Amino acid sequence: MNITISQTEEDFNKARNKAFINEIQHLLSPEEASLISLNDVKQMIKPINETYVGMKVIPIDKIVGSEGRYKDFDNRFFPKSSHLKNRWEHVDEAAIKSIDLPPIKVYEISGLYFVRDGNHRVSVAKARGTEFIDAEVVSLQSEIVLKRPNNMNDIVRQIINYEKRVFYSETGFGDITDYWCLDFSRPGRYDVIYNHILTHKYYMNQQQEEEVSMEDAILSWFNKVYMPLAYSIVKKHMLRSFPKRTTGDLYVWIVRYWDDLKHKFGTEVPIDEAVTDFKKKYKISFPRRIMNRIKCVILRKAIDGLPSESPESPPDPKNA
Repeated sequence: MNITISQTEEDFNKARNKAFINEIQHLLSPEEASLISLNDVKQMIKPINETYVGMKVIPIDKIVGSEGRYKDFDNRFFPKSSHLKNRWEHVDEAAIKSIDLPPIKVYEISGLYFVRDGNHRVSVAKARGTEFIDAEVVSLQSEIVLKRPNNMNDIVRQIINYEKRVFYSETGFGDITDYWCLDFSRPGRYDVIYNHILTHKYYMNQQQEEEVSMEDAILSWFNKVYMPLAYSIVKKHMLRSFPKRTTGDLYVWIVRYWDDLKHKFGTEVPIDEAVTDFKKKYKISFPRRIMNRIKCVILRKAIDGLPSESPESPPDPKNA
């Protein structure tokens, strides 16, 4: 019995240390080491309906998040806090003694699984290198199919790529404009662009007797609305002040900001003036960027000085 207690304590400490090192490695980008929240994914994907699937044997490596305990574990399901120790060790003890535990409960969405109940069982299973687990599955229906992500950023990129494919396919935007680099850093922006085009089409129709075609509206919006603003963004070197953002991002933000200025000061606010004012108000300052780079260098040196993982440690399930 004492041997088992000693083993479970050692297993927990190894798992907890891996979570700690993972947190240190992502100190400047903690979201990359965070377990994915089901609610965050649902807000982006907006599943159509819910279907009870029943009991299944599911791959452990496709369990990527949690409904309610996503703050307790890191993105590889290692425990982040010592308050999980007691429950975690009891589950580990059951695994050591080959005691069957109830199936976990999960939501399936876009080919990935999120834990409803059984987070500790998943954590122990991942730490022990288990490949499959019994689960009671409820499916949230969506047209998007996602590949296994490492973190939330991976899911965001996959959703954006999906939205871009749908937008370009359904509107013919690329063929009409010969512009294939309308990109964004956050989901939902292509719907915003589509609504901008529809609004532009509405105002075009007010000035003509015949209905304006969608193709003509897209081309007119691109040439008369998007490109002049995009040119101003490039001319003023806006992307230097907003790292990791795109011209499309800045277009959406500046148009919204421009509308606010027009409501406050009247309709005759020049777009160049709105761009300049937006940059002054929201840009990341040069000293702050330098400080962030210094922090990155210091953190990298600290990480390089960490001891390597011992050979006795359980297999790392990161790439399981």
